[in-house]
Amino acid sequence: MTRETLFALALGYLFGSVPFGLILTRLAGKGDIRQIGSGNIGATNVLRTGSKLLALLTALLDCLKGAAAIVIASRLFGEEAGLAAAAGAMIGHLYPVWLKFRGGKGAATLFGVLLVLLPIAAGVYAAIWLLMLLTIRISSVAGMTAAISAPLTAVIAGKKMLFPMLLGFSFLVLWKHRENIFRLRKGTEPRIGSKTSSTA
Repeated sequence: MTRETLFALALGYLFGSVPFGLILTRLAGKGDIRQIGSGNIGATNVLRTGSKLLALLTALLDCLKGAAAIVIASRLFGEEAGLAAAAGAMIGHLYPVWLKFRGGKGAATLFGVLLVLLPIAAGVYAAIWLLMLLTIRISSVAGMTAAISAPLTAVIAGKKMLFPMLLGFSFLVLWKHRENIFRLRKGTEPRIGSKTSSTA
């Protein structure tokens, strides 16, 4: 691994580890998002503060930090560095050192990564995400299903070189949703807009 690749990985981690959900809710006077709902710092839990605007901003910024890391690293050091930055951004978001490695679940950041690396996969990702949210109304199911689509789309689109990395990202997203999977099996996973969604 070259010095440039290591720098890109570190840059991606730095970008990815910025906990926008935590920062925005504190600035808005909503308290510590880790003490609300599921305790997660992502947009779905930010929505449980009652602010749709904060949730939207969290999702957008979590998405943009993944995209920005890749764009900057690619322009500085080339395509390989961009891939390293993508990995760093995902790991940084999921396991930020500032929060004792307890980060988000990666759905929005993965979308941002796809926007730069494989736009067609980002389109499929967004379509599946929105479709699942509108029909099933379970955020975790939408995020996991969309994440699984990423490596599959890479293969179909003829970008097999991206398949291993995107498959790894998908597994990480699923791993971070393991508590949601447990609740889904029990039938207790809350739906968006339900009375239980604020306390689950």
